Amino acid sequence: MARIPASSRRIICVNPQLKQPPQLTAYPDFVGRHSIVRTIWGDPDLVLLIFAGSAAEFALNRAVDWLFFTGEIPRDPIGRLFSTVRYAQQIVFVDEERARQTLDRINAQHASVEHERGQTIPDWAYRDVLYMLIDYSERAYALLYGPLTQRHKNDLFEVFRSVGEGLHIPELPKTYSDWQLDRQQHMARDLSYSKHTGMLYQAYRRHLGAWRYYFLLEVQALLVPDEVRRLLHLNSNKLLSGLAQTYGIIDSRKLQSLVHTLLIPSRYWADVRSFDRSNVI
Repeated sequence: MARIPASSRRIICVNPQLKQPPQLTAYPDFVGRHSIVRTIWGDPDLVLLIFAGSAAEFALNRAVDWLFFTGEIPRDPIGRLFSTVRYAQQIVFVDEERARQTLDRINAQHASVEHERGQTIPDWAYRDVLYMLIDYSERAYALLYGPLTQRHKNDLFEVFRSVGEGLHIPELPKTYSDWQLDRQQHMARDLSYSKHTGMLYQAYRRHLGAWRYYFLLEVQALLVPDEVRRLLHLNSNKLLSGLAQTYGIIDSRKLQSLVHTLLIPSRYWADVRSFDRSNVI
């Protein structure tokens, strides 16, 4: 992850002899301007795909009962998705100072939920969620544009490792290769179909409607790892897979409205468009 060297940063400098007001501090970006993470998380279609995949896997997670304790995602899964995206973009597209402030707010919210329940969210559950964001960022990009290069994969991992450190998640892997191994171990240990899985999918269907819900299942089948696909009995659609492969070949703007229409009810389209950060450099 690109960092601005300390020698090039502007700092507060007060000369008591000149009696001038202090200059404002300019912090480096939390995520480098040329990072693949900015490309992925500034693309509304990729963001929707990331959360489509994550919605499938987290429904199987052993810690899914925490969602039902707060009730936020079962009550309003789409609204909660948008809230999470805003938090993510307040980390990815800002300087280090503001990103740390957002991470601190997230930590405080988690602490509040833990206090209310009288339990601590397991460290492995935090890693599971972080690992999903890494994996589905990579999978979403590969589905629409082709596989990431190894350099981009390393960049993606390093950025989210920094996010994990900001959230005080312990025992994070040191390298992308280490993460791949730990990711497999976490999925093998932490995923199973439970009553909460079915309840969460009922909430998805209730908020999306029957035909959008069907399309969500088709998209999830294209995105998720084999173990998630097996546990949820998802089957890939060859026609949809072919459509996805043409996305990166033609002008993607011609498909964006189609993707939004198929995945999200019309009342949320303006929110989805607001996720576009393609002009942010």
